[in-house]
Amino acid sequence: MCGRARLSTDFSEIKLVFKLPPEQPVPNFAPTYNLAPTDPIPIVRYDAGAVSRNLVIARWGLIPYWAKDIKIGYSTFNARCEDLEQKPAFREAFKRRRCLIPLDNFYEWKKLGSKEKQPYAIALKDGGLMAMAGLWENWRSPTNETMRSATIITCPPNDLVAGLHDRMPVILPPEAWPVWLGEEPADAARLKGLLVPYPVEGLAIWPVDKRVGNVKNNAERRRVAWRTRCTTCSRSWRPPGRCGA
Repeated sequence: MCGRARLSTDFSEIKLVFKLPPEQPVPNFAPTYNLAPTDPIPIVRYDAGAVSRNLVIARWGLIPYWAKDIKIGYSTFNARCEDLEQKPAFREAFKRRRCLIPLDNFYEWKKLGSKEKQPYAIALKDGGLMAMAGLWENWRSPTNETMRSATIITCPPNDLVAGLHDRMPVILPPEAWPVWLGEEPADAARLKGLLVPYPVEGLAIWPVDKRVGNVKNNAERRRVAWRTRCTTCSRSWRPPGRCGA
């Protein structure tokens, strides 16, 4: 599962990482330290007409083009990789509207007892941007308004995440991006072959403040409180393994 995340990286860096045209305008998006379903979320798509990638904003929670209203989006912020070809909500998007969703880290919770949970942040060990496999759709409302929406695809967890949850988001390495975005031809079997757990050795995990459990706690001043002491250098403002020590 992936239902909470952080994205505070500057969009100028996102453009460089995902190789977007330098002249492409940057969407208006404020840094978020507690991104939740129904929030705006940036997505990277391939525009075959322009023969380039673009960065746009979508609503987190996929709304199929045939939906009567947006309520379905409350339950479609994740898409199980096993269901992409079967579920009507994801079937057409999987064929034609795949995307990448850049994130700094995502959060998961570990049960400590019947009522207590400890949140953890999971990120790339090298500190780079994560590229989550996603799907997007355009939906037209009864009043003829168009809304773009997206979902993050999940797969079974690797050994690191398995102690927290029975699902994890699909994190795609750069070499998989052209195929997933449709820049290179690929059949369904090849696409589904990309939807696997990310290697354990490429991820870092650390506990964060329990206040992240409340979506209202989403501000710059909270960021330091959510980080714990690095196990290598003991600096409280850096997550484990990211200090270079």
